[in-house]
Amino acid sequence: MAHSYLEFERPIAELTSKIEDLSHMNSSSGINVAEEVERLNKKREKLIEQIYSKATRAQICQLSRHPDRPYILDYIPLIFDDFQELHGDRAFADDGAIVGGLATFRGQSVMVVGHQKGRDTKEKLKRNFGMPRPEGYRKALRLFKLAERFDVPVLTFIDTAGAWPGIDAEERGQSEAIARNLQELAALKVPVICTVIGEGGSGGALAIGVGDRMLMQQFSTYSVISPEGCAAILWRDRAFAEEAAESLKPTANDLLKLGLIDAIIPEPKAGAHRDVEGAAQLIGDTLAQQLEALLQLPHKELLSQRNQRLRQLGVFTEAV
Repeated sequence: MAHSYLEFERPIAELTSKIEDLSHMNSSSGINVAEEVERLNKKREKLIEQIYSKATRAQICQLSRHPDRPYILDYIPLIFDDFQELHGDRAFADDGAIVGGLATFRGQSVMVVGHQKGRDTKEKLKRNFGMPRPEGYRKALRLFKLAERFDVPVLTFIDTAGAWPGIDAEERGQSEAIARNLQELAALKVPVICTVIGEGGSGGALAIGVGDRMLMQQFSTYSVISPEGCAAILWRDRAFAEEAAESLKPTANDLLKLGLIDAIIPEPKAGAHRDVEGAAQLIGDTLAQQLEALLQLPHKELLSQRNQRLRQLGVFTEAV
């Protein structure tokens, strides 16, 4: 499989290419270069650790939407069993940007709902680049209420640049659909765990992002607007995206310090985009731990704790 590399990942790409060339030489020419390959592999591991540990906020934003980053449909077969996708909002259409259905998670029935982007042009158009229209959020709401009816926990996976801003979405009540989801999720009588697996953009992410726990993968982002969009508004120039990213503080580490998320899910050394199975295992382990604690709570206590958590978001005090 050919991998894509971002500009700041270029040194990793060059070293990987050398390793592949040497490995090919070893297998085809009979020359033993195993020691050199092993040395370069160790060097590559150190380089990866060095580059990712020093990644700026702007670079983490790029990683959150990396072309090779796994989407919900990549994770579902690795984390869940017996996934049965459910379609349509029973009112207008089936929105491909939202994927959802019943599944089994380590012996527990769950409802899985998340954003889905596309890989190639055809799928990107089918999924509307992962930006849902109102029918997508109404489909999600239908699944949330179905989960509540059958007392099944809800697991959401966030990965969108934002809700679709087209006139067709506005005509069908985009803002109402998002607002309705916020209201219903806040009062849902089953455990809700939200996980950001890529980029979490604005109300498009928030519409499936209200719950008892908010988790973020290490190289994901969650913000009211993209750095490029912020730069276009404030500086009227997208070239200021790096400065905007520093001001927005959209990374998992930033949001954990601000108390806006509950935990960070670590990613494999080379990132989720290089080790999907490893990333899926880490997500599954964290979800299992969080879900086990929530399932112990009676409904009234669950709702009380959720209400308290939501009311504390954004609350701060200033030193006099």
